[in-house]
Amino acid sequence: MPHDHHDHDHDADHPHSHLPSDPALRVKALETVLTRKGLVDPAALDEIIDTYQNRIGPKNGAQVVARAWSDPEFNRALMHDATAVVAEMGFYGRQGEHITAVENTPETHNMVVCTLCSCYPWPLLGIPPGWYKSDAYRARAVREPRAVLADFGVSLPPDTAVRVWDSTAEMRYLVIPRRPEGTEGMDAEALAALVTRDSMIGTGLPKEPAT
Repeated sequence: MPHDHHDHDHDADHPHSHLPSDPALRVKALETVLTRKGLVDPAALDEIIDTYQNRIGPKNGAQVVARAWSDPEFNRALMHDATAVVAEMGFYGRQGEHITAVENTPETHNMVVCTLCSCYPWPLLGIPPGWYKSDAYRARAVREPRAVLADFGVSLPPDTAVRVWDSTAEMRYLVIPRRPEGTEGMDAEALAALVTRDSMIGTGLPKEPAT
């Protein structure tokens, strides 16, 4: 299936051809130019990036997961048509047009990768982390998912299968991790606080409740 492609070739005559080819270096170079011209405040830019990467995005997805944990009817609707369900919660737009929710069970652990670029559900998870876009993750997640999970500190029972979902422009995935034990009676806000970004990609697990 086709993917969103974010890297484009530039010929020698392109006005930006002098910029580094690596995307991260290109962004840094552009940031430096804009900062020198007084058009960008680096501190404000860092705050914006932190907000979308670590606060707004993952918190949206965490709300979905917490509700799926505590409301069986909502969970069934989410598994049937996640796009419509999350849109009703206000989580929609660019990079979030097509969402499928996949649920971890004792028998199956789900993990998401985009093998051709970096398709990712921005409205739910915010800005994708650098490792998600790396060549190493994109190649190894499919070839040796258990080794990748081990790199993230996730150890699964031998009889738990690992299913890898390849995200595309036509479909992005949200992993619903298993609800931690000892969370009975916790409200949605408390449950959402246990949900991590990585657990919704499948490269992590939720936090354990405080004892």
